[in-house]
Amino acid sequence: MSYDFDLFVIGAGSGGIATARRAAEYGAKVGIAEYDRLGGTCVNRGCVPKKLMVYASHFPALFEEAKGYGWSGVKSSLNWDMMITAVNDEVTRLNGIYQRMLDGSKVELFHGHASFVASHTVAIGDKQITAEKILIAVGGRPYRPNILGIEHAIVSDDIFNLKEQPKRLVIIGGGYIGCEFACILNGMGTEVIQIIRGDKILRGFDDDIRTEIQQGMIDHGIQLYTGAQLIAIETTDNGVAVSVGKGDTTETVYADAVSLAAVGRKPNLHNLGLENTGVKLHDGAIAVDKYSHTSEANIFALGDCTNNINLTPVAINEGRALADTVFGGKSRFTTYDNIPTAVFTSPEAATVGLTEAQAREQYGDSIKVYRSKFRPMYYTLAGKDEKTLMKLIVDEKTDKVLGAHMVGDHAAEIIQGVAIALKMGATKANFDATVGIHPSSAEEFVTMR
Repeated sequence: MSYDFDLFVIGAGSGGIATARRAAEYGAKVGIAEYDRLGGTCVNRGCVPKKLMVYASHFPALFEEAKGYGWSGVKSSLNWDMMITAVNDEVTRLNGIYQRMLDGSKVELFHGHASFVASHTVAIGDKQITAEKILIAVGGRPYRPNILGIEHAIVSDDIFNLKEQPKRLVIIGGGYIGCEFACILNGMGTEVIQIIRGDKILRGFDDDIRTEIQQGMIDHGIQLYTGAQLIAIETTDNGVAVSVGKGDTTETVYADAVSLAAVGRKPNLHNLGLENTGVKLHDGAIAVDKYSHTSEANIFALGDCTNNINLTPVAINEGRALADTVFGGKSRFTTYDNIPTAVFTSPEAATVGLTEAQAREQYGDSIKVYRSKFRPMYYTLAGKDEKTLMKLIVDEKTDKVLGAHMVGDHAAEIIQGVAIALKMGATKANFDATVGIHPSSAEEFVTMR
């Protein structure tokens, strides 16, 4: 049978575009569909605009810390509209870059929502397109819990389009998205209340990391309601009223006309027409093997819609591995061990490898943990008691470093380099034999005893 395309990609986010371009480099005829802006969640409603807002939120602390180094005090205020406009202008610039990359790769872009008609056919509006192979790379979407009045809550996507800075913000959820926005808005001067069901934020991260970030957030002025459950949200003359249950008591807290629901994301499979294919789901996500094959022979899926490891670089790696395997004759797949990740809270955190709990579960009593907690040199003259925590988890039987974790300034930049060592199977002896850069916080990773 003759098809319109060798590969058709549904979703022009990071993973979809990476796959399309790599496949086109191998000579495949590739089409891609996107109903929104190019770049997906990361570029438009996630990593990029969020990180720019993280930078913006740090300036008040920097102004204050500068006085310890002899600079005169600074009185400054945030122009929210100017900041949001600048952030969104940068996103628009990146959209243009993605368009030029697709054009340069001769990947044909279709604007519109694509859905399956059959296993080799998708519809975009009234147009039907056939392809020998089809990739689903539609990403995820924010999840709204089934709570009375949830329609009065915004989700993380909406924060980048607020016309005014909220003076009071209630954040529901203790995952990394909720924690990051709590720190961003708190740094900008918003009064932030964060509601979590457990006793600690950031479930799934190393316990020491969770404790250190949580205490840092509290020290920076974020009001954290632990062991709490959201009951209802309603609008009142005083703003949005959020009813919070804790044990047998109920308390009402108020937000400045908005509250941020940050309780996770789900695969974005709505109206995709999967019922017209043989693609199977597992726990609400598309089931795939290590080569990104679905249960339908010619259909693939990757990125957040598979709910594997929901990180932009992972989706890109999966996409390039898929194109290499299917169109490049280089069989390979993504491995998910020792993938580094960061949480851009205040304080910042980054991690790679096993948590202490995971290591003890897998390796038992052979685990040895190295910790170092100190005040970085920068804060001595600034007169602040900010701390950095570093942690290495080692298997004593092999001396192999199984995990590295950090809370503190530049954690992401430091852990990125450490991740290379762990990926190569570095031992504690390798760390010890490495000469540190002095004076730096990073040197602590090679001097821990």
